[in-house]
Amino acid sequence: MLLAQATVNGLVVGLLYLFMAVGFTLVFGVMRMVNFAHGEFYMLGAFGAYVLTTGFHLPFLASVVLTLVAAIVVGGLLEYVILKPLRRDELNGMIVTIGLAMVLQNGALLIFGPDPLSMPAVITGTTRIGTIVIPNSRIYVVVFAILVLALLYVFLRYSRLGRALRAVVEDFQIASIQGIPARVFYPLGFGLGVGLAAVAGALMAPLFVVSAFSGTTPLLKAFIVVILGGLGSIPGAVVAGLALGLTESYAGLFFESSTADMVIFLVVIIMLVLMPKGILGKGDV
Repeated sequence: MLLAQATVNGLVVGLLYLFMAVGFTLVFGVMRMVNFAHGEFYMLGAFGAYVLTTGFHLPFLASVVLTLVAAIVVGGLLEYVILKPLRRDELNGMIVTIGLAMVLQNGALLIFGPDPLSMPAVITGTTRIGTIVIPNSRIYVVVFAILVLALLYVFLRYSRLGRALRAVVEDFQIASIQGIPARVFYPLGFGLGVGLAAVAGALMAPLFVVSAFSGTTPLLKAFIVVILGGLGSIPGAVVAGLALGLTESYAGLFFESSTADMVIFLVVIIMLVLMPKGILGKGDV
């Protein structure tokens, strides 16, 4: 029973890591830039859902959709206004995103204060499957998360715009030679990447507390997932995100919190020693 419950909890957390890592990978694949502000977009997504749901009394799903659209637009504008001169300049781009992260985090502190905020459950009650008891709020979040991921897959795999974006991720120069206006896809790629981080924050807002520091841990886990999955590999990020969530849940079941963290990082180290390029290698999008 406990193992089955841990599996369910691990899949929920794994979805959070998956969203973060896929968005992080998308930004890196398009711009060849490590976005250190990625966790802050998760935090802003959580605050966005909190404000829209509790302040404007919108339905939770409407709040998540509006948060996603706003994050994509704001992310695209930030890329065009701030990051455009630094495209494919890894070092300077990384420094600028660190500064952007500090601005966003301290701005959230000024507006919302340092105290964590709790968002009301989007749906009450539980569902029992055999011996497993699952809060309906988690089922609600998981179903919507899977829907968003399915739409992202369809967009990247079948739409003309999505295929062009994948081509830019695969090889910027070849995509340009083939007539794809690759530079148009920088704001789109960055906007989609941070939009996924914002959706992760919005979906998890009812399950965890919301604060200006909410994005720190998800950002760290996103780094781990991206490296485990293979730098630049979206399928690898999916596999690694779910695997990390399950590993974390199982470790927390059998060990204390500090010991569980040691076990998780030990597993990561062993996997990287055995598979230096990650689970699915590099660049498979």
